[in-house]
Amino acid sequence: MSESRKKSRGVGFPATNRFVTIIAGFLDLPCLRSKSWPTVNLHFDPVRLSLVIPTLDQSGAEKQLTLLALNLPPERYRVEVIALNRGGYYEEPLRAAGIPVHILGKRFRIDPVAHYRLGRVLKNSQPQIVHAWLFAANSHVRLLNSSRSAWKCVVSERCVDTWKAGWQLALDRRLIPRTDAMVANSRSVAEFYRGVGVPDELLHVIPNGVEIPAVADRTSTGYAQERQAWLQRWNFPADAFVIGFTGRLAAQKKVDTLLWALHMLMLIHPRVRALFVGTGPEAEALRELARNFDVCRHVCFAGHQADATEYHRYWDAFWLASDFEGQSNSLLEALAAGLPVVASDIAPNRELIQPGVTGLLATPGETADFALQMRKIIEQPEWAAALGDQARRRMQHDFSVSRMVQQHDQLYQNLLKTPLPRD
Repeated sequence: MSESRKKSRGVGFPATNRFVTIIAGFLDLPCLRSKSWPTVNLHFDPVRLSLVIPTLDQSGAEKQLTLLALNLPPERYRVEVIALNRGGYYEEPLRAAGIPVHILGKRFRIDPVAHYRLGRVLKNSQPQIVHAWLFAANSHVRLLNSSRSAWKCVVSERCVDTWKAGWQLALDRRLIPRTDAMVANSRSVAEFYRGVGVPDELLHVIPNGVEIPAVADRTSTGYAQERQAWLQRWNFPADAFVIGFTGRLAAQKKVDTLLWALHMLMLIHPRVRALFVGTGPEAEALRELARNFDVCRHVCFAGHQADATEYHRYWDAFWLASDFEGQSNSLLEALAAGLPVVASDIAPNRELIQPGVTGLLATPGETADFALQMRKIIEQPEWAAALGDQARRRMQHDFSVSRMVQQHDQLYQNLLKTPLPRD
């Protein structure tokens, strides 16, 4: 645990005695002028911040929470993380950084025991800000927020939540008065919740942050040997053009569109291969679809991988066919790695990709369009590399982790400057 996370820092002012001496001389006060004044230390307590989320599994919102918790200035924030259901992949790095993690063991959709435990944790830690992430945490935290609460309530919405049932949207509306701020990770998400009834003054768009990796030198002999070994691992030919995908194998991601597009591409470019990283409810159905489309020799389902971003250095392109998103972490990571990208033409993706400049967009659900756009990348490698370079630069400038953290910091500071609006 770093010392800076164990204790807050005092601010010393050794020039104080010199200042007093000058004033004493001006007022002709010899008793003060001869006094030896001690150094004055002003002690500023860090902001007490509780981050609440259902789990710490290896997924998008959980990653953004972890990046925020690990990168907020420790001398200014005392962070704790509360997982309603269970820990997971991100629990270890949080604990290693000295950040307290509370696991509440929520078992049911409506679980009064977990709700009580959350209330007890917040009572004990006495946060100044409670920032919840995703529907379950947003609901529990806001239900605890009352006229007696001494903390500001921030909620995060991470997706255009068309999946929500009527009762969930009704609960969201009912809890708006108990909300001090709502963070949306894209303008599209903010617009969706504006339609739900969230007023503009509560909405704050803070895009996801992405870590910018080092770029492999693909011209070096060492890289060529490394990539050949990687291709052999997946039984891909030495001259394979590899298209990658990372994400949950669920209906939302429209992986069936990509498989059919792969079938069309392999008829023109037999060396094309696709690697799908991730698991989900559609996994078996997609494997069966690959057999039906006769693309089994051209595709591999890699399952869950601890760090899928390690594969970016071996991929030639990336694609994503989702019919709705909030702001895709896997797309951000591919752009940050400098990969040429084809993504579905939906509003959140348009916030990340300028067609023909930082990537390409294809009509959602239109297999032929995905195949056509990827064909452009395969057949124009220099232009495709330029797309990747431009995308990487944009990620560095507009979507860095430091920028995401600074925007949250500014939001928190602004909230603390305003009084608690309680009935």
